[in-house]
Amino acid sequence: MDNRALIKAFRLTAQLLELHDENAFKIRAYEGTATALEQLEFPVAEVERPGLPDRTGLSKTQAAKVAELLDTGTFEELQRLIDTTPPGVVELLNIKGIGPKKVRALWRDAGIEGPDQLREAAEAGTVAKLKGFGAKTQESILAALAFTDQSAGKLLFSQAEQLANDLAARLRQVPGVGAVAAAGEVRRALEIVETVEILAAAADPAPIHALLDAAPGLRTDARRSGPWAWRGTAADSGVGVAVRVVAEADFVNQLFGATGNEAHLSAPLPGAGPGQPATLRQWAKREVFSSEEAIYEKAGLQYVVPELREGLGEIELAAAHKIPRLLEDSDLRGSLHNHSTYSDGNHSLRQMATFLRDAGYEYLGICDHSQAAHYAQGLSPERVRQQQREIDELNAELAPFRIFKGIEADILGDGSLDYDAELRDTFDFIVASIHSNLKMDEQRATERLLAAIANPHCTMLGHPTGRLLLRRAGYPIDFKAVIDACAEHQVIIEINANPWRLDLDWRWVRYALSQGVQLSVNPDAHHTAGYADMRYGVLAGRKGMLTKEMTFNTKSVDEAAAYFEARKAKFRR
Repeated sequence: MDNRALIKAFRLTAQLLELHDENAFKIRAYEGTATALEQLEFPVAEVERPGLPDRTGLSKTQAAKVAELLDTGTFEELQRLIDTTPPGVVELLNIKGIGPKKVRALWRDAGIEGPDQLREAAEAGTVAKLKGFGAKTQESILAALAFTDQSAGKLLFSQAEQLANDLAARLRQVPGVGAVAAAGEVRRALEIVETVEILAAAADPAPIHALLDAAPGLRTDARRSGPWAWRGTAADSGVGVAVRVVAEADFVNQLFGATGNEAHLSAPLPGAGPGQPATLRQWAKREVFSSEEAIYEKAGLQYVVPELREGLGEIELAAAHKIPRLLEDSDLRGSLHNHSTYSDGNHSLRQMATFLRDAGYEYLGICDHSQAAHYAQGLSPERVRQQQREIDELNAELAPFRIFKGIEADILGDGSLDYDAELRDTFDFIVASIHSNLKMDEQRATERLLAAIANPHCTMLGHPTGRLLLRRAGYPIDFKAVIDACAEHQVIIEINANPWRLDLDWRWVRYALSQGVQLSVNPDAHHTAGYADMRYGVLAGRKGMLTKEMTFNTKSVDEAAAYFEARKAKFRR
């Protein structure tokens, strides 16, 4: 069980306690445990159980619950709450916009014990009549339920990748199993995955079936399975799982065929002569290959990395050998858009800086929330000045590593940026983001963004659509208009690498590049572990053919500093 699963379990315990109107101090204790676990920089599961209190900083009581959770998958308090709560009511806690108190009212006052009953009641107008709800809340609940339905049976890429890695590790322990690899949507690094597909090379599929049939957390679909293919679902998410067993000699061909989507595999090959295969799929069926690179070479194409195999023109580019060298994790030299305990982060400014420095990076862009973000402890002007004084002190101490003075300035309702111009001038750079009044139509959202982009203090546009994948749809925007405005005003666009966001969407990266807009892979890190999310942003960028040259945070610390200074000199006179 990884740290995120531990955190989720303790947050669920706090929610269930609140649902049952239990002791407020106990609720805060579980929330505090979840927060403490979020701040840890090591896998808790690897700590010897007697050492948990010292290593985690938790009380012996809470550390004992962590140990029990790690060893059994639950702990007494959590299990008691789950046993006394209808499963459907627990599901209601996952619906965006209704917290434990409202779920309690729905359950106790209206007898609603699941999403289906809630939908029926909302559609009948019953929910709006309940105390503390009303028509707007009822409308929001219906929208949230619809979004939840659309998200059912799907996982974020980061979650699906972890599931694929765990299954692959188990399969490699089976006697007689050779090569094992994830395929399909996971291998292509799609932001949302509906099926976790894995290929395993073996002569006998029986031991693999036996392992998967008995694996905790998996449900077998016997009707869709066969001797050489196991199919089922992950019990906790409902995401599809497919494991195919193939011959070792045919593994490369099968992996190739199971990775690219239909549009990629069946795209016509430019210049295919008479009697030659007309598609990549036909080439892969013609002979046994020792590598995927050999398949593309045989077809007269430049190698296409798995992330690009989406059938979006990559075949034509590969035929002309015009696919550029794509961005790699090792190209990144700094991390911009990060939070600290000055606002809603979990680690101090010093901790965020030294962790990043020790990881080999050259600079940190700190971007705590601006004062309009009251919910996130946004910085008052005095807190801004306090933080900037600390930055000066840390920069003197940590040089040549550097902390750039940034802020995530809220884009207000009229498109203006938070703070007055004098205070905004004190920052090295500003990430402008929308966090409030998200219910906008395309025209209103686009106008709001365009006004912010035109502001000379806007250095970078943060998570352009505000989406939270599988949780909340983003507000609709005119992507071309927004990207064109960023090109005109020389505003960088971030690829927010948080796996819940991945915003700017990779499908618009190529258009941004065609307009000369630089992108920045930003983790939006609220704790030191969040820096690891940059790899998801890199993968998203690669899907849009992002290069090192067009990625802002591949610049050295001196290059980044010079850029910020030059921009201030040009736009802030």
